[in-house]
Amino acid sequence: MIRYVANKFFYMLVSLFVLISATFFLMKAIPGDPFTSEKKIPDEIRQRLYEQYGLDKPVFQQYIKYLGNIIQGDFGVSMKRLNQDVSDIISQTFSASLKLGLVAIVVSVIIGILLGMLAALYHRKFIDTAAMVLAVLGIAVPSFVLATVLQYIFASKLGWVDVMGFNDPLDYVLPVAALSAQPIAFIARLTRSSMLEVLHADYIKTAKAKGLSWVVILFRHVLRNGIMPVVTYVGPMTANIVTGSVVIEQIFGIGGIGKQFVEAISVRDYPIIMGITIFYGILLMATRFITDVAYVFVDPRIKLSGGKEG
Repeated sequence: MIRYVANKFFYMLVSLFVLISATFFLMKAIPGDPFTSEKKIPDEIRQRLYEQYGLDKPVFQQYIKYLGNIIQGDFGVSMKRLNQDVSDIISQTFSASLKLGLVAIVVSVIIGILLGMLAALYHRKFIDTAAMVLAVLGIAVPSFVLATVLQYIFASKLGWVDVMGFNDPLDYVLPVAALSAQPIAFIARLTRSSMLEVLHADYIKTAKAKGLSWVVILFRHVLRNGIMPVVTYVGPMTANIVTGSVVIEQIFGIGGIGKQFVEAISVRDYPIIMGITIFYGILLMATRFITDVAYVFVDPRIKLSGGKEG
C-alpha cells in the first residue's frame, strides 16, 4: 500500500511540475506584458517596473526563480495591485469558491446516486424514463445557460432569491443548481447502468436464495458495488465544478477566486493568473490522488499495482 501511494504521489508531483512549467512559458509567449496597456508611461519608469518584477532578466532565469518561489509556497506579488501577495488574494477569496464547490459536489453525489438508483430499481417504468430525460437535459444544457435561465425565472421574475450576491443560504440555491446539473446527470447515468448490471449478477441471486432481506441486499451489495463508477468520476467531477465555477461566479456576482482569475486575465496580471492556475492544479491533482487511493479501499478487488485480480 505504501508503495502504491508513493507511486501515485510521485506522478502527481511530475504532473504539477509540467503544469507549472507550461503555465509559466505560455504566459511569457503571450505578446505584450502587464504594463503594455498603461498609457504614456515614460521609458525610465517602465524599465524600473521591469527591474522591480524581474522582467528585465532572461526568461530562463525568471523560470528558475519562479520555481524556487513556488517550492517555498510563494506565488509572487501582483503586478497590478499595490503590495498584494497572490497567496493572500487566493486565501481571502477562495472561501466563497470552496463553499460553493463543496455544496455543489455534495448535492451532485446525493441527488445523482438517488436518481440513478431509482431509475435502476424501476427500470423501463415512468421513474426511469423521467430520470433519464432529466439526465439528458442536464448534460445538454451548458451551466452558464442554465444559470442565466434560473436567474431570470427565479430571481428577476418570481423574486424568490436575489439576482446577485452570496450573503445568505438562499443565495446558494441557483448557483449550486447551475453547477451541479451536469454532474448530477452523469452520476445518475453511471449509477443506473452500473446498478442494472449488479442487479442481474449471480451473487445477488445467491443472496436472494439465502433469504436475505431486500433492504440488506440493496445497501450491502447492490449500492456498494453500483457506485464504483461514481467513485472514479469524483475526480473529474471536481475538476468540472471548480473550473465551471469561474463562469458561475461571474454570473451571480460571487466574490470568489474565479472573479479574481477573470479580472487578472483582462489586465494581464501574470502572477495572479499563474498563481490561481497552479493553485487549481494542486487542488485537482490532490483530489484525483485521494480518489485513486480511496478506490482501493472501496473495492478490495483492485490490486495495488493498478489492475484487477483475475
